[in-house]
Amino acid sequence: MAQLTSVAKTSGKPIRCKGAVCRAAGEALVMEEIEVATPKAYEVRIKVLCTSLCHSDLTYWKGLEGPRGVFPRIFGHEAVGMVESVGDNVVEVKEGDIVIPFFHPNCEECWDCKSKESNICSKFPFGGLGMPRDGTSRFTDSKGEVVHNFIKVSSFIEYTVVDICNLVKINPDFPLDKACLLSCGVPTGIGAAWKTAKVKKGSTVAIFGLGAIGLAVAEGARISGAAKIIGVDLNPEKFKIGRKFGVTDFINPKDCGNRPVNEVIKEMTDGGADYCFECVGLASLMNLAFTSCRNGSGKTIVLGVEMNGTPLTLGCYELLKGKTITGSIFGGIKPKTDIPLLAQSYIDKELHLDDFITHEVNFEDINRAFDLLIQGKSLRCIIWMAR
Repeated sequence: MAQLTSVAKTSGKPIRCKGAVCRAAGEALVMEEIEVATPKAYEVRIKVLCTSLCHSDLTYWKGLEGPRGVFPRIFGHEAVGMVESVGDNVVEVKEGDIVIPFFHPNCEECWDCKSKESNICSKFPFGGLGMPRDGTSRFTDSKGEVVHNFIKVSSFIEYTVVDICNLVKINPDFPLDKACLLSCGVPTGIGAAWKTAKVKKGSTVAIFGLGAIGLAVAEGARISGAAKIIGVDLNPEKFKIGRKFGVTDFINPKDCGNRPVNEVIKEMTDGGADYCFECVGLASLMNLAFTSCRNGSGKTIVLGVEMNGTPLTLGCYELLKGKTITGSIFGGIKPKTDIPLLAQSYIDKELHLDDFITHEVNFEDINRAFDLLIQGKSLRCIIWMAR
């Protein structure tokens, strides 16, 4: 009740709060006072309870992806929060509700959102700056200058404004740190196995890259009943972690000598993996994954954004062998319906989330979360706004 009382005092007014602002690519985030505007129609202002650092934040922070020079900016897109106030026409949530924001729009009205074949909202396509309906930001700094939004969420701040098409209500009793994980990376990996590939029981899976998304793919494959889950990574420490998520076999390319990794996989799977997942973002690995899957029926799923902008080139002969390759954004999930299903799966002790959380820091120490991810020491670092 204390939380509901506190939000009632700020409803309908701009809020001044603390935000971690990035002023230039690669620079440390700086704590500043930011004014957060009231929500417009179809928008919700939420009090961020905790957030986490995803590799996509790191990529944009480095200036390697998306529009260049879009600064100052408030990053962050994996979070859980409490509704502080709502704009006109918002009926799904109310003040005090616990919600998960997500970067990938789900309007539930367009042809694609209603279709079982797609999770790409055609009414509010992913991309672009600012809020989905008018392209503007809800943040200004102490000088009254605009601070840019980040992929429809911007959670590295105490309060943020999110469109209702980028928000889903969850059970208030669900653990906040685990809820945070359901915003991006974990659903992307699990969904790729569950929704995009539709991994079958008894099948073989090869995963290239055992970061958080790759491990989430393993978790999705484990739940789906895959008999053999092969993890491919250059970091031997990932092999220990991988076992917790169902990885049964490991390949370190450094240990293969002169043998190509795809030949090793074919030998381990009697002809090639049924499903291959590329979770790094390198065209060369995408090609390697494609040549590692089984002729006639093998599927290759690409989850990584090519980090160098290199085009993907495939041999026509490989395509003629009956294999398929496809991309997957947000794991093919429809967030408004599938995130609650994932939450319930965790409650039912089917889905493992706890081991994704390797570190926790206070909001003031957010730059340490960046250091840990850059050094390869963390999967997910939970950033608590107030503890």
